[in-house]
Amino acid sequence: MLGRTANGLYWMFRYIERAENIARLVDAGLRVALTRAGSSDEDWDGVLQSAGVRKAYDQVHDKLTAAAAVDYLLRDEQNPSSVMSCIDYGRNNARMVRTALTRETWEATNECWIDLKTRLARQAKPTDLPELIDVIKHRCGLIRGAFHGSMLRNEIYNFSRIGTFIERADNTSRILDVKYYVLLPSISQVGSALDNFQWESILRSVSAHRSYGWVYDGEYQAANIADFLILKVQMPRSLAYCYEKIVSNLCYLETDYGQRHKAHDTADAIKAMLKRGSITDIMDHGLHEFLEDFIGRNNQLSADISEGYRFYQ
Repeated sequence: MLGRTANGLYWMFRYIERAENIARLVDAGLRVALTRAGSSDEDWDGVLQSAGVRKAYDQVHDKLTAAAAVDYLLRDEQNPSSVMSCIDYGRNNARMVRTALTRETWEATNECWIDLKTRLARQAKPTDLPELIDVIKHRCGLIRGAFHGSMLRNEIYNFSRIGTFIERADNTSRILDVKYYVLLPSISQVGSALDNFQWESILRSVSAHRSYGWVYDGEYQAANIADFLILKVQMPRSLAYCYEKIVSNLCYLETDYGQRHKAHDTADAIKAMLKRGSITDIMDHGLHEFLEDFIGRNNQLSADISEGYRFYQ
């Protein structure tokens, strides 16, 4: 496969996943803001930081407000990580690799772009945000469903899946960081109803509320939630699950091409770190520090994949 084609598939699915994840991050911010007695504007500082766009936001806005932050994350063309920008980039990459995709996958991608282009043509009203976020998640889910149901399990599938799970791992770590590092209440509130509600909101934002309850009987404890979203391989948005899928798809590529690259060693090392890790050690060392380190290593893997498979040739 040409490096340009592999690059297009990889980034198409990274952008589709990122669009949904930004919507989930906005959802987390909206839910956490509901717990505040006063103004919720400052809560969005943490959300913007976790999305990695805080400095970029300041370049186009003089003041931080909830409405401006939400609009920047959902539809601002100056934000390359806004939902609409990601859908644009995802569709452009899909067009570039159109012949590598099934008709169902392309149509789901194009319909997503058409629908969201209309819905995000103007700033959303606060009362419309829950429905809009659900539509974004639904549309992105339809693309994944069409892809899974119609694509051959070959190198096209492998590069697409790797892009999806590298992006998902990045997002899960950032959403955890929103709560634990940026939005963590004062020590006096840890374990309180407010603290528990915020944890519940984070779980709901990654569609993990009910499954968490099955495993931990619904008891909200920081260590259990971190364990669930980092080390629980059965949870499809956990870091451990993402790396199970990344490593397995890289192994398929190694078998198909008969070549092993630096990316394989990088991915294996991250998977091994997650497999042997314990949540006690992570919390003792510092959850924020662990997440920062993980995000850096995840980004390095992306760079290694790009280099190993010559994405720009």
